[in-house]
Amino acid sequence: MKSIQHIPIHERPREKLAQKGAHALSDVELLAILLGSGNRKMGVMTLASKILNELDRLGHSATVEQLMGIDGVGKAKASLLVAGLEFARRRIRPHGFKIAFPPDAYPLIRHIADRTQEHFLCISLNGANEVIAVRTVSVGLVNRALVHPREVFADPITDRASAVIVAHNHPSGNLNPSQDDLNVTAQLKAAGNTLGIKLLDHIIFNLESYFSLMEHGQL
Repeated sequence: MKSIQHIPIHERPREKLAQKGAHALSDVELLAILLGSGNRKMGVMTLASKILNELDRLGHSATVEQLMGIDGVGKAKASLLVAGLEFARRRIRPHGFKIAFPPDAYPLIRHIADRTQEHFLCISLNGANEVIAVRTVSVGLVNRALVHPREVFADPITDRASAVIVAHNHPSGNLNPSQDDLNVTAQLKAAGNTLGIKLLDHIIFNLESYFSLMEHGQL
């Protein structure tokens, strides 16, 4: 991860935000702005990357104590991040957002597309296809996220969800589903039918586009 000093001025997070708007920044860049600075051991971009990896695992449930377990994160930075997560949850959570077609789900997951590892996500929906929650279920290797039906459906059961949409990024950029993707989809569909929670779609995505197994008749 480049240090701020080695990034061209117009591409540095704060300058980029001022010129292009917050939507143009990656999650790492947004975190770097919130952190403000790094420490003696690492620059702010490296620290932001480390924190992002942990937040992908912990989600919105991250606590001050858990974040302080990251090398380079003290109480002040951990408190700032936890407060920021709670503020965002209260103000802009997707709860109630209705999904009618696969493209409706893409804005909720697209920010994960720049990750170098596969992230497997699950969107819980109520009977009206309104979003209850969007969660990261697992983080895998460079090109494979290991996932089991019990992990995918644990939270939707608690949510009393009627349906789910699952999704994962392909770090390679290739949107074609692998045989593993198809096998996992079949397992999740069968498990969902048993639980009474319908699997509506499995979406594979990158920064530019997505592939819907439902739209291509592979669900």
